[in-house]
Amino acid sequence: MCASGKYSSRGPALIPRMKTKHRIYYITLFSVVLLGLIATGMFQFWPHSIESTADWTLDKRSVHDAPLVRLPVSSPIPERGDLSCRMHTCFDVYRCGYNPKNRIKVYIYPLQRLVDEVGVPISSTGLSREYNDLLSAISDSDFYTDDVTRACLFVPSIDVLNQNSLRIRETAQALAILPRWDRGMNHLLFNMLPGGPPDYNTALDVPRDRALLAGGGFSTWTYRQGYDVSIPVYSPLSADVELPERQPGPRRYFILSSQTAIHREYRGELERLKEENGEALLLLDKCSNLSQGAASVRKRCYKSQVYDYPQVLQESSFCVVLRGARLGQATLSDVLQAGCVPVVLADSYILPFSEVLDWKRASVVIPEEKLPEMYTILKSIPHRQVEEMQRQARWFWDAYFSSMKAIGMTTLQIINDRIYPYAAHTYEQWNNPPVVKWSSVNSPLFLPLIPPRSPGFTAVVLTYDRIESLFRVITEISKVPSLAKLLVVWNNQNKSPPEESLWPKIAVPLKVVRTKENKLSNRFFPYDEIETEAVLAIDDDIIMLTSDELQFGYEYFNYLYTYKMPGDIKNWVDAHMNCEDIAMNFLVANITGKAPIKVTPRKKFKCPECTAIDGLSLDQTHMVERSECINKFASVFGTMPLKVVEHRADPVLYKDDFPEKLKSFPNIGSL
Repeated sequence: MCASGKYSSRGPALIPRMKTKHRIYYITLFSVVLLGLIATGMFQFWPHSIESTADWTLDKRSVHDAPLVRLPVSSPIPERGDLSCRMHTCFDVYRCGYNPKNRIKVYIYPLQRLVDEVGVPISSTGLSREYNDLLSAISDSDFYTDDVTRACLFVPSIDVLNQNSLRIRETAQALAILPRWDRGMNHLLFNMLPGGPPDYNTALDVPRDRALLAGGGFSTWTYRQGYDVSIPVYSPLSADVELPERQPGPRRYFILSSQTAIHREYRGELERLKEENGEALLLLDKCSNLSQGAASVRKRCYKSQVYDYPQVLQESSFCVVLRGARLGQATLSDVLQAGCVPVVLADSYILPFSEVLDWKRASVVIPEEKLPEMYTILKSIPHRQVEEMQRQARWFWDAYFSSMKAIGMTTLQIINDRIYPYAAHTYEQWNNPPVVKWSSVNSPLFLPLIPPRSPGFTAVVLTYDRIESLFRVITEISKVPSLAKLLVVWNNQNKSPPEESLWPKIAVPLKVVRTKENKLSNRFFPYDEIETEAVLAIDDDIIMLTSDELQFGYEYFNYLYTYKMPGDIKNWVDAHMNCEDIAMNFLVANITGKAPIKVTPRKKFKCPECTAIDGLSLDQTHMVERSECINKFASVFGTMPLKVVEHRADPVLYKDDFPEKLKSFPNIGSL
């Protein structure tokens, strides 16, 4: 208090006291200045009107309502294009920043009506339906952001899909004045029809500096590996014609050619092949007896016979896709939709999305000079492989070619995978058709990469009432070092399991689960008690296996078997009490595309307790049914997924003359 009083007594001597009216004046002035500074700061950091936009759709922003922008003749033009650009040199990945969802954010520039100084539009077509569909798909996706400050990738609303409709210089000037252009850094352009007569360049001729190009006709000379994205040439028939999926297999024609504007030398070679192979090859051309128009585009002719296009493509096993004036051809999309295996003859052509798609599984690529040998080359492909390629071709179209949305989303996902490689799609995700559509139950094969609740594996033993044999199996399995838990599935509803005191004493938890029905499929149910990623499913009479052999190999497919087995296979198994092991092998082979691995030596089955009364496999009809079930399962799957393999995996040194202590699995091979 004393200090306060002393300070107050000296105050008037140091600073003259303001009059009240002056104090009010200065407070008011300070407030006005402060508010001005705040307003200036808000304007400075608020998105500018030229860059802000609501959700991007033509419904909300018509081209006719877009602002008119005149391009001065003196507007700058970007550099031609840097062929040395790669993601680490011409793309600013730091703009993408940390993202917990591992997903890039894409900003679409607002629509503008771009004209030159005298009012002539820079494009003869404006915004095409295809480009509108593409931009709308992006704006509806999880990639989109309307906040320009959060964007990692910028997509101009300038339509450059078809170079034929563009004024090259003026289009380049329009790109250069984009607010965030910065030499094209982190900008993405979509082009499907590059070049023009007479040379037909294989990349967009519009100068674009460092911008990424999603192009529909790249050659190995113009494609910047790992930077550009090769996309398909969209076929407008995709939206107009719906071709039902056709089952793979032999078709009326072996080879079909449907393109109308191919070089006369190529047509001459095809005509010679037709003469040599007759009806096996159908060579179609433009219909000269039909009036030109929209209807004639969907017709093809051989002499006087008229065929519907693209429906006729479904009548052939292989369909020729030859280069035209441009490398990229919309025919490729039509052929894939028809489930016809494309035979691509276009030297140096970069196939669409080849960065991630394995085209060897869906097409045959033949050098142009080998065209005379095409028939012989295709005849050497096994029938079963042709069927797999037909199936893969149709799936490629469904997943990646069927719409502008599919093309756009695939392009963005490829770029996303480059920026977040640790979260990138795998080869299998890009190339393996989904066998089933997952619903409420997640397959453990595709769960997040997190540690399991328990290490090791769970042994699931299916039993009915062979108590002595069951106890021997439990005792042997309990010796396996990696065993985490043992689950006994008691399949006998008429008899209770033994008392707890009678069970073998083992070092891991042992749980008995009583089932409501006697079904073989109960062995593959994903019980809550299973806390490991790996499961060993075994019967109560498999007493010849050793702990070393069990330790050597195991797998987990219970969820798929229980919830996602195709057709009525699971019900058939339960009704016939047979073939559950074959059904599991069908499922695993179909999912992985791989053959099973035979581990350890062959052994003779031994089961002292098994009799002709209680042994399923001793019934005379058992083996007959097993042959029937293979045919049954193959028809349900639509193919034979089982693979032929001549391979056996054995532990290193197990048969060699080495001291036992040097062997990891010394007890393999003994009975």
